[in-house]
Amino acid sequence: TPQGRSKKKSRKHQRFMERRALLEQKGLLSPRRRPGSQASAAGPQAHTTLTKAAGTTAPRCGKVPKPKQAVSPSLSPSASPASIARHHSVLLSQGNGSSKGVRTSSPLLHPGKYVAIDCEMVGTGPQGRLSELARCSVVNYEGDVIYDKYVQPELPIVDYRTRWSGITKQHMKSAIPFKAAQAEILKILKNKIVVGHAIHNDFQALKYFHPKDRTRDTSQIPMLKQRAGLPVRARVSLKSLAMHLLQKKIQVGCKGHSSVEDAQTAMELYRLVEVQWEAELARSLPPRPPSPITDSTTDSNQYMDDRYWPTDLMASSL
Repeated sequence: TPQGRSKKKSRKHQRFMERRALLEQKGLLSPRRRPGSQASAAGPQAHTTLTKAAGTTAPRCGKVPKPKQAVSPSLSPSASPASIARHHSVLLSQGNGSSKGVRTSSPLLHPGKYVAIDCEMVGTGPQGRLSELARCSVVNYEGDVIYDKYVQPELPIVDYRTRWSGITKQHMKSAIPFKAAQAEILKILKNKIVVGHAIHNDFQALKYFHPKDRTRDTSQIPMLKQRAGLPVRARVSLKSLAMHLLQKKIQVGCKGHSSVEDAQTAMELYRLVEVQWEAELARSLPPRPPSPITDSTTDSNQYMDDRYWPTDLMASSL
């Protein structure tokens, strides 16, 4: 009867509301905004906590700016490089592809997945012709240093190549063995999208091969050369691209290169054309159907249904 269906629907709605309250209480679900309220009760408190945690001294403003809305569904933390590339393609189709668009879209794409690397080598072996790792620097998406150590090569150093590497005998006093450095660095690079300039040289020094679909080599991105007004097929140095596109002077002086500065510069260059480049990669990838687990079109409310709830959790909520 209609009355029986109404009671059944009412009970189901009651269970739905009780479970929602339980999730909100456990912090797994954000409280719903009530009409007319400017922000949730946790809003100002959360903002204060974040300000304290970051240690910033920025002046407080009376009006808190609204967060930018995502232009497309966000990716899951376990998204594959192909998914990231396709996501970039969506962003490009909805935006104008400007550098401003890169900055606003990037936080949606889990910047923690991106790192940039640069290595400095010294000469070992006969006449110092063999290149071995002597310093490695890794920075995150924002350019902050997350790794920077001097490395003791496995063979005796014949040529420090100080003019280019910046490495001296003094640096080797604090260097760690190659095997130890290799283990630390590869742990950082695991499952990351790695940016670098002529990055095959860095991987060779690390005696490592990174998956090609997770590698972004700024020396191989045609649109960077196009923006710089340089021949697409020419071998262009990091120094030249930095000067043309970032108006930034690097690798100057006689003290050698800084692997930190070079890694930061490579990341800056990549971010200039990030959306366009990822969209280009997306077009070259074979189409793949979306996973039902991460498909953003799935209605999240279905998971409030009885069949998705463990018995013990149901008992504790009622």
